[in-house]
Amino acid sequence: MTREILSVLLSFCVAAGSFAAEKKKEEPKPAQSIPELQQQLEKILKDTHTPGVSVAIVHKDGPEWVTGVGLADVASNRPATAETLFRIGSTSKAFASLSILKLAREGKLSLNDPIPKLVPDLAFENQWEATDPVRVVHLLEHTTGWDDMHLKEYARDAPGMDLRTALDFGKASRVSRYMPGTRMSYCNTGPTVAAYIVEKVTGQRFEDYVQQNFFNPIGMKTATYFKPPAGTAATLYHGDGKTPYPYWNIIYRPAGSINASARDMAPYVQFYLNRGAVNGVVVTPAEDIDRMEVPETTWAAREGLKAGYGLSNYWAIMDGFVYHGHNGGVEGGLTEMAYMPEYGVGYFFSINTGGEAFGKISKAIRSYITLKLEKPPVPAAGPLPADAADFAGWYEPTAVRPELVHFLVRLLGLQRVQFREGRMTMTSMNGKETFVPVSGEQFRYLPKDGPLEPVATVALLRPNSDGRFIYAGGPLQRVPTVLAWAEIVLTAFFVLSVAAIFVYAPIWIIGGFFKRRRRPAERAMRIYPLVAVLSLLAFVVTFMLASSDLIMRFGNLTVWSAMIFLTTIVFAATTIMAAWSAVFARPAGVRRGVRWFSAMVSAGLLVALSYLAYWGIIGLRTWA
Repeated sequence: MTREILSVLLSFCVAAGSFAAEKKKEEPKPAQSIPELQQQLEKILKDTHTPGVSVAIVHKDGPEWVTGVGLADVASNRPATAETLFRIGSTSKAFASLSILKLAREGKLSLNDPIPKLVPDLAFENQWEATDPVRVVHLLEHTTGWDDMHLKEYARDAPGMDLRTALDFGKASRVSRYMPGTRMSYCNTGPTVAAYIVEKVTGQRFEDYVQQNFFNPIGMKTATYFKPPAGTAATLYHGDGKTPYPYWNIIYRPAGSINASARDMAPYVQFYLNRGAVNGVVVTPAEDIDRMEVPETTWAAREGLKAGYGLSNYWAIMDGFVYHGHNGGVEGGLTEMAYMPEYGVGYFFSINTGGEAFGKISKAIRSYITLKLEKPPVPAAGPLPADAADFAGWYEPTAVRPELVHFLVRLLGLQRVQFREGRMTMTSMNGKETFVPVSGEQFRYLPKDGPLEPVATVALLRPNSDGRFIYAGGPLQRVPTVLAWAEIVLTAFFVLSVAAIFVYAPIWIIGGFFKRRRRPAERAMRIYPLVAVLSLLAFVVTFMLASSDLIMRFGNLTVWSAMIFLTTIVFAATTIMAAWSAVFARPAGVRRGVRWFSAMVSAGLLVALSYLAYWGIIGLRTWA
């Protein structure tokens, strides 16, 4: 549930770092058998200090392997088993979609119903409501335009809180930033509002409705939205694999609070492989499963791009295969549920810490289940669209999940799009990616090595009143070339100013120990820029040091969140004083070179101050 937002927030810590390529490590050979796969998983757990993992590998006709490996609890040495409950995070969201689809099938609501029709008491803001209202389908495809949960919502420990109270607590984040039903931006609140609609329509508590209509019929006998009894669940740990997290009573339970075992999740994966049927009994019609797997509301979906995020179910292209499903993350736990209906196979796994084990386990399981499968055919390359040249230029991300980091994502995500030799290239600070046209305005990714992707994942979108867009994992909006270069130049100017301050500071600090080198008239010009830069450094270091408990430390008023607030205020004040000193300092005793140097670095700091102030980072109160 929190995996993506934390990764973006932690990018503060690496934004100034280099992006040097690492040598590709030799990957282990695919496991040939379940015992060999278990050995691989045991090694991954050991190498990454991950206590345990819950695993289910499933086929249409039944499970192949359902187990736990490693430890559920380190302190008591309790082993992980097939019955151990793990937190599955955002994988929980699908039950909101399943519930809404069931009610739609029964004629009690429609996916296209505006929200006020079903829950008129729910507070939200949408300036386009009269012509483009927030609809039920937008809640589930994450196209409401709402910001994601604010940190204070993530941090709220809410055992037993009802959905209405929870939604009242977090209503400030429910503001449409762009027209609903156009762009996808992941938002945990949407499925929770959908669950609240289920409660209003049925008169049942959402968790009870899911238990009766899905958990029980599917065979998820021990799955629960609430804190399990002692000794039945895995303890979640920090990255060291030893320090436990307390149990997190998520404020929006429908979005990510389910505890489930491998024994629960095996029939759940099989439920999708059999297109909604369990032991020959239809729990959900196949057409509802089909609808979950394909997005419909974004610009890209309406123009024919099938890959994307459907109803709590998304496409993932890995190793040349197309998977459907969902992953999830809570503090100290990561989950992946994925399946391939065309091949009749899928898997689930969940670990009780974060870190690199997640990707390695996913790779090991996928390598095993696809060992004897033939990759799907790759669509032949086609000609570039006739209007391709019109899309050349600079683009920025335009639907950022947490608005809090929009100021950073738009800079780091700046990309140049070009069309050459029948291909499209997208160049960013992370390197160059190449895409091959396949049909119409759609493109597939062309990796430098590895298997080709079997479906289109990128599309040129029809220009509209908001501008020109390309969909590439999310909507990118074209910006004027002069603006893109201004951002690049000003960012470089700021970085050089900071570097110059750090280079110069030791010289005048050491010089200050010698009487003949002291120049009191220049003191303010030197001190204020240095303090400004040090305050920015303190801002970044605070995020780095707090990262292991980021939600609780920044979602509440703590020393950590207060430091974020204070460092930005200090940066603003000292930057202004630095500029004032550079412009209005008395000429007597101030060398011309020092004045020019002070003016230059102060200008760089003022650029950063203006930008951060525009995006609301100055005086940031993460707990508010």
